[in-house]
Amino acid sequence: MKQPTPAIVSQDAVSRLPRVALYVFCIAYVIPGFWFREAWKSVDLTSLGFMLELAQNKSQWWHPTLLGQTPELDALLPYWLGAWSIQCFSPWLTAAKAVRVPFIAMSFLSLSACWFAVYALCKSQYAQPVAFAFGGEANQKDYARALADAALLALISSLGLAQPMHEVTPMLAQFTFISISFAALANLPFHRTLSLWTWGLGLAGLGLSGAPSLALIFGVFAFLICLLDTEIEQRRQTAFILLITALVLAWLTPRHMWHWRIQWPAMTLSHWHGQLRLWLWFTWPAWPLTLWTLWRWRHHWLAPKQSRHLLIPLCFGTLCALSAMLSVPPERVLLLSLPFFAALAAYALPTLQRSVSALIDWFTLLFFSGCAIIIWVVWLAMQTGWPPQPAANVARLLPGFVPSFGATAFVVALLATLTWVWLVKWRTGQHRSAIWKSLILPAAGAALCWLLLMSLWLPLLDYARSYIPMIREVERTLPERRICLKDLNLAQITAFKVQSTLEIELFDSENKPACSWVIAESDRKGQSTAPALLHIEGFEWIKTIPRPSDDNQEMDLFKKINP
Repeated sequence: MKQPTPAIVSQDAVSRLPRVALYVFCIAYVIPGFWFREAWKSVDLTSLGFMLELAQNKSQWWHPTLLGQTPELDALLPYWLGAWSIQCFSPWLTAAKAVRVPFIAMSFLSLSACWFAVYALCKSQYAQPVAFAFGGEANQKDYARALADAALLALISSLGLAQPMHEVTPMLAQFTFISISFAALANLPFHRTLSLWTWGLGLAGLGLSGAPSLALIFGVFAFLICLLDTEIEQRRQTAFILLITALVLAWLTPRHMWHWRIQWPAMTLSHWHGQLRLWLWFTWPAWPLTLWTLWRWRHHWLAPKQSRHLLIPLCFGTLCALSAMLSVPPERVLLLSLPFFAALAAYALPTLQRSVSALIDWFTLLFFSGCAIIIWVVWLAMQTGWPPQPAANVARLLPGFVPSFGATAFVVALLATLTWVWLVKWRTGQHRSAIWKSLILPAAGAALCWLLLMSLWLPLLDYARSYIPMIREVERTLPERRICLKDLNLAQITAFKVQSTLEIELFDSENKPACSWVIAESDRKGQSTAPALLHIEGFEWIKTIPRPSDDNQEMDLFKKINP
């Protein structure tokens, strides 16, 4: 028996969100964080280093290395894509720019996959709104499109997505391919052959991006879900195809990528407090709407006959959430749950009361407007010295930073802010009945703040989150262009390799006689005297190169003692 639906939606409530506005949201969210900044520490820089090494040394494609060191996360496909992009665009773009081209494409692809997944799920018979006695309820296509738009807005609004979505890392590749797998599974009743091929592509990409065990588990879960899904024709045959695909891809995945990184969580109050805090901000604003969905649609997901529009995102979202609790760091896996939570959050909108919707609007307006004001005030303080307290804070936290005025950045930030003001006025004056109205301000606010950070604060963030200040100081100190690196991590090695003009080598006993200058990671922790622990036989300590934004991350420069 069909369960009663809590969704009461009229045709007016599914009025079309302008496509131009949706495209602008996506472009404003994705492009600035990728294209205009320097590579930041640490995983973003490290991934760039491996991609550059692969582009120059094709013999390492099955076992990427960087100056003899292997990556922390075994992944092949993201590094391959970055290396291919460097080879294709090297005549026109620097390596740091070229590697971002496929990852920009993956960002847009993941957003599109989430939209198509929810659009297909909302066409399920159990997801449809209540039929009115005299007509006027939302038709299937418009209803599905409106909720798909809402899910995409919820995904863009997710605070935890902001930085991983804009880095050239295996995490973004995993996020993209898990979104593709989600879309394939959702579209099985409508495009069986295409969905099966897409499903295989998604699992293959997920496995080659460093998560083969998760891809296999997804295949097993998809097999079980497909057996329960009454809306799929030939469901047993389809279910076994899904399972066999997962098993075959698991068998074809290189053995060295199968590393179980599960770690049992510490049973301490501080650990679970940190987990809860991570959850609250990382999945905001999807988590409160998801909880509301589970309550209002409880007769569906608790019924003997499951509703696929809830079953699929709930199962996979729960799987990713539980895996995050057993992973270090947890945000790598928690990121993969965001498309599923965004889908569940969209189903809350047809059931929200007007007072709850207004509360979300006011909270969003105050939160993002406050963030935008803070960004503008700090920028004004950097440029003029007023207000004095923010200017003093910047000078204290980032010694040596010299603010600069960028006319283009200022114009972009001003236009974005004026657009936000116009959107708030537009939101409160029109489309009050649109079902996606409660998520338009969170998405616009997230895009606004990210755009302001990537324009007004970009010089400050590059100074704070990159190794360029340290590298420039080393270049000013050295009388020659050749230096050896000792005990540096992969991100620091990559920074010297990509962001400096120096010729670098790793310091060891074999090349020691050829090294006239050595840079080593300091153990000083902010002290002013030369560290005895970092004494290198045959070399004298010259100076310490500090990292302005981190007192605990310094480098010591040594010069060879002439015999």
